[in-house]
Amino acid sequence: MTENETRQDRQLRRKKASMENIKSLVAELGSQDGQVRVRARKSLVSIGGQAVKPLVKALASKKEWVRWETAKTLGQIGDPASVQALINALEDKMFDVRWLAAEGLISTGREALVTLLQALIEHPDSLWLKEGVHHVLHDVDKGDLFKLLQPIIVALESFEPSVEAPLAAQTALKTLIKD
Repeated sequence: MTENETRQDRQLRRKKASMENIKSLVAELGSQDGQVRVRARKSLVSIGGQAVKPLVKALASKKEWVRWETAKTLGQIGDPASVQALINALEDKMFDVRWLAAEGLISTGREALVTLLQALIEHPDSLWLKEGVHHVLHDVDKGDLFKLLQPIIVALESFEPSVEAPLAAQTALKTLIKD
């Protein structure tokens, strides 16, 4: 065996051990012990992007506190790879999970906007999605996008948001995709 093969084997073992560690930490988000959950969440946040894929799977858990911890963790990581999962979580039956998903999208920033607006266009009748989009657009750092996103916020607050918001989102989306 060459030195190069040995180094590759060590790297593979470390990567596998790391993924096993991540999966173990994700499982700890379901612990009955709040301190265990907090430690697991903090560890996963420090790991960052590598933890996103297992966390996305955990966001579909039947246990509410697991979804809560997972949404909070993904939001604190702020990785664009979690955007679609957080958008899906805007439809969660638990208000706190929806809120944390919106907060996570806010922390992700501009990277979330195109996918978020597409979801609004595709699902204009979803009350929870509209509430989540409003929360995100209201709080995200818009900077130079203020003029572009403001009509969507106004449409979401209108008498017929299911009709007006998707139209405003389509207009904004065309501009966002050009940029």
